[in-house]
Amino acid sequence: MIGFDGSREVSDSLRTAALRIPTAVSSGEHVPCPRPEISPPFGFGMDENVQPQSIGADSAHRAEMSAPRLDPAAPLLFVINAGAGALDLEAKRAVIRRTLAEHGRKGELLTCAPADLARVATEATAEAAACGTAVVAVGGDGSLSTVAQAAHAAGCPMGVIPYGTFNYFARTHGIATEPDTAARQLMAASPMPVQVGAINGRVFLVNASLGVYPELLQDREAWKARFGRSRWVAFVAACATLLRAQRRLRLHIETATSVRDVQTLTLFVGNNRLQLQQVGVDPEDTLDGTPGDGSMAALMLRPIGTLSMLGLMLHGAMGRLGEAAGVETFEFRHMVVKPRLAPRRKKFVVAFDGEVTRMRAPIDIRVLDKPLYLLQALGTEGKTRLPEAAE
Repeated sequence: MIGFDGSREVSDSLRTAALRIPTAVSSGEHVPCPRPEISPPFGFGMDENVQPQSIGADSAHRAEMSAPRLDPAAPLLFVINAGAGALDLEAKRAVIRRTLAEHGRKGELLTCAPADLARVATEATAEAAACGTAVVAVGGDGSLSTVAQAAHAAGCPMGVIPYGTFNYFARTHGIATEPDTAARQLMAASPMPVQVGAINGRVFLVNASLGVYPELLQDREAWKARFGRSRWVAFVAACATLLRAQRRLRLHIETATSVRDVQTLTLFVGNNRLQLQQVGVDPEDTLDGTPGDGSMAALMLRPIGTLSMLGLMLHGAMGRLGEAAGVETFEFRHMVVKPRLAPRRKKFVVAFDGEVTRMRAPIDIRVLDKPLYLLQALGTEGKTRLPEAAE
C-alpha cells in the first residue's frame, strides 16, 4: 500500500517504478486500504483450452447494476505504458503531476514496460476497487484495452489519458486527445457505463478480428519500427498487406438470427462507431441499439483479385468501404465462429485492439452484459470527438 511518507510496498508481481505524488491536500494521517487479494481477471494468461462462459449469464441483473463508488479524496492510480506513444516518458509524468497539483488531487504513477502491463494493471485495479478510487490508463488503444480487462474484472472505474496513433476509444467517448486536456477532464469526471465486447473471454474496446487483419497489424508494427509511428505509415503498411492477401478462411458462423458457412479473407468485428464511420461501414439496422451501444458490427471481405482489391482500398480511403465489391456487413450481439473444413483445427490467429495472439476454436464474440465504468466529464459522455483536419 501507499505510505503517507511517500513510501510504497510493491509486491514482486508489480515490477514497476512507482512514484507517490504529494499535493496541497495531502495532509493528515493516511489510513491504508485493506490489501486486496489479487487474481488475474478472466482472459489474462488464459489457458487456450478454457471455453467462454455461457451467454447471458448476468443479463437479468444488468438493469440493477450501479456505478462503483469513487472517493474523491483517494489517490488516483495512473498505469503508464512506457512503450506507448511518441512522447517521452518524463513528459507523460509531467502532465499528470502538473494537473494533480493544479487541482489539489492525490495520485500515484505506476510506470511499466509493455510486457508487465497486464500484471501491473491487475494489481492496480484490485487496489483501486478496495480503496474506492479509479485506475487511469495512459497509452494507446492497446494499453487501454489491457487496463480495461483488469478494471472490468475488478469492478473499479477507469480513466483514460490517450497517447496512441488513432485513439478511437477516447475520441468516441468525448475524451480529449490532447493529454493535458484529457488529464484536466479526469479531475471532474464521474463513472459512466460504456459497452465492451469479449472474444473468448478477453475484453476489447474497439475491434477484434481473424484472418488478414491480424496480419495487417503485425506488418504495421514492423513498418512503424522502421519508418516511425504515423497514420501515413499505418496506411501504406495496410495497403501492402492487403495487396498480397491470399489466405482464405473457411468459417462456420452462428448468430442469433443465422447459421452459415462462408469464405473470407478476414472477419472484422467493430465495437466503435467512430472507426466504423471513418471507413464507411454501416451495417443494416437489424437489432435494437447501434454498434458500440447495444450491438456490434461484423465485416467480411470475400476473396477478390488485385484490381478489385485496389478498388476496395480506394473506397476505404474515401470512407466508403461498405460500398466496395466483396464487402459484407451485418449486426450482431453474440457470434460463434468455427473452422469449416478442419473441425479439429485448434487455434486461430486473432487480434483485438491492436494486439495479436492465438486462440483456440470455437471463437466466441459477444457484447458483454456487464459494462465498463469509464470516467467521463459532465457533458462529454456519448459525444464523439471528430478528427481535426490535420489528422
